[in-house]
Amino acid sequence: MSKFHDKKIVILEMANNHMGDIEHGINLINSFGDICKKYSDIEFIFKLQYRNLDTFIHPEYKTRTDLKFIKRFEDTRLTREQFDILIDTMKKNNFKIMSTPFDNASVPRIIEQKLDYIKVASCSFGDWSLLEDIVDTNIPIVASTAGASLETIDNVVSFFQHRKKDFALMHCVGEYPTPKEKMNLSQIDFMKKRYAPIEIGLSTHEDPDNYELVKMAVAKGSMIFEKHVGLPTKEYPINGYSVSPTQLEKWLKSLDDAFKICGDGTVRKLTNESEQKTLNDLRRGVVAKYDLKAGDKLTHENTYFAFPPEDGQLTANDWSKYMNFTITTDIVKDKQIDRSKLDIVKTRSDVWDIVQKVKLLVKQSGVTIPNGSDLEISHHYGVEQFNKYGICMITVINREYCKKLIIVLPGQNHPEQYHLQKEETFHLLYGDLDLVLDNKVSKCNVGDVVLVEPNVRHAFSSRYGAIIEEISSTHIKDDSFYTDEKINLNTNRKTFVAFWNS
Repeated sequence: MSKFHDKKIVILEMANNHMGDIEHGINLINSFGDICKKYSDIEFIFKLQYRNLDTFIHPEYKTRTDLKFIKRFEDTRLTREQFDILIDTMKKNNFKIMSTPFDNASVPRIIEQKLDYIKVASCSFGDWSLLEDIVDTNIPIVASTAGASLETIDNVVSFFQHRKKDFALMHCVGEYPTPKEKMNLSQIDFMKKRYAPIEIGLSTHEDPDNYELVKMAVAKGSMIFEKHVGLPTKEYPINGYSVSPTQLEKWLKSLDDAFKICGDGTVRKLTNESEQKTLNDLRRGVVAKYDLKAGDKLTHENTYFAFPPEDGQLTANDWSKYMNFTITTDIVKDKQIDRSKLDIVKTRSDVWDIVQKVKLLVKQSGVTIPNGSDLEISHHYGVEQFNKYGICMITVINREYCKKLIIVLPGQNHPEQYHLQKEETFHLLYGDLDLVLDNKVSKCNVGDVVLVEPNVRHAFSSRYGAIIEEISSTHIKDDSFYTDEKINLNTNRKTFVAFWNS
């Protein structure tokens, strides 16, 4: 299981905001720790940055104070022992710990300190020498994508996946602070679609007083967020993209509100009791059209729908071809039908079982099913007898010519029928088939092709299961006639299932 799956994660990026002052760093961690303890449903990670400055900076540039990054790195330099103190403080505040290595020499330190996560900075996204060392750590990876081309992102994702790494990607804009018009949050949608099921988070550098952007990111499906943090003092002012403890508290409140508003998008949830009562009160109830006796089955002919419903009454929304209702107590004409007076049998689960059996047979056969195909279930004598009598069909095309795939489950029989207009050819793709043409039985093997002309009565069955490719002239709805008149009179002998093969 991925460390990032279905989990709310907030990464607090310290960067160099410890200012090279160990006491200031400790105070910073403790200040944010007090706030984060209020949100037990979020995993908080504190992040450091590692550079081995003695080798990271070119020898000729080490004394340059006119280059802001070199000056800042040197001014905020900490020793290994000082970093260990900061890590110990993070652990006392129940933070998970992450670090960004900006050079190969920093990777071993992350391993030695047994940190929980490792970060790939945007500037290192595509630094293959560094990435090779990072993937050897077996530590979960978070990688920011600011400025990376699509080709580079594809290559890095492939690189991680082939090495079976547990990783997440972060949409990021490497402008500090980032103006609203450059945030481009729709890149979250793009990456979620392109790289599913990889988690896509947001590494933010917007104005610290912006509390709306994070809500939009949650609405787009992000669960991982990275935020720069700082502790403003008289000695150490805060930069233009890091949040203070007060600002983080407001930002977390906005994040929490967003999750509450968006809810759970992984399943269909109906938990609003007030909503359900209002909807039930507006539905039509089922009423007896005539006097009904115990043992009668409810049908469209002996019932009608009328508003308003009473508490406990069967409603029109309960009515379905997958539901069979038998009365257990006599009911007089125009009386509302209460659920407590019914024996209810649900057949939808039978349809679900059929779908699972079809999927298993298709998988065993290796036959490719066209995407988006509806499954047509023919239950000639009812769903309850489908395992003995019935087939499933998928219509691939139906124009001047028609192509279908017929799926026969093990032990199934297709009752005898004939067509007046349609000519069809059966090509057995998989399994075994006993085909009966005008009472003459023949056994078909995989690869056999059989012509069925108009007016030829045909039936078939399979002992172990079969998949047949049917090529025919145009399918005409009213051109199928069964020799058993009971089937012809059954107007409810087909069930169509969409999204069955996902």
